[in-house]
Amino acid sequence: MQKRLQLNSPLRNTIMKKITLLALLALPLVVFAQTQSSKDQVASAVLAATKSQQAGATVIGYNEAGKLITLKKGVNELICLADDPNQQGFSVACYHKDLEPMMARGRELKAEGKESGEIDNIRAEEVASGKLKMPSSPTTLHVLSGVSAEYDAENNSISGATLRYVVYIPFATQESTGLPLQPVVAGGPWLMFPGTYRAHIMISPVN
Repeated sequence: MQKRLQLNSPLRNTIMKKITLLALLALPLVVFAQTQSSKDQVASAVLAATKSQQAGATVIGYNEAGKLITLKKGVNELICLADDPNQQGFSVACYHKDLEPMMARGRELKAEGKESGEIDNIRAEEVASGKLKMPSSPTTLHVLSGVSAEYDAENNSISGATLRYVVYIPFATQESTGLPLQPVVAGGPWLMFPGTYRAHIMISPVN
């Protein structure tokens, strides 16, 4: 009996190694399945823009390694960002190209491992020093998102998502705009982060 157990042991080890290897090989397939094709990323990202702006927008999305790249070079004023496959739900956004220095700097600092508070402080210092340029006129950001939202590639539509509008006016205040600092009615405009480089009018969807 002892001999039989010793003979079977190498076989058992071999089988376990093969099972482990198959499991490891399957991991990249799972990650890959979470990433949309470049075509679908472009098609879904521009849905955050108005129809007249969609065809000419630049689109930034993800390659198979999860790195942000430019998927489509546009010709108009909008830059659209594809859904991040590593985040829950579905979220795409389009913003004016003059906001790209701020947006790109935020992505760069996040990639370095910085937290949101630290990112905000660094950008504020860089804006104050003139290193980081903010738009000189009001500029927009549109976010189409939902925690349980899903993209239908066949119909090029997103279900379960709502659209939020943001208008950046750096250093705007209640006094300079006349806007309230909190919503007065559901879906009404209000001023967020007044007096800062990222002051903006927020227009949230009515749930």
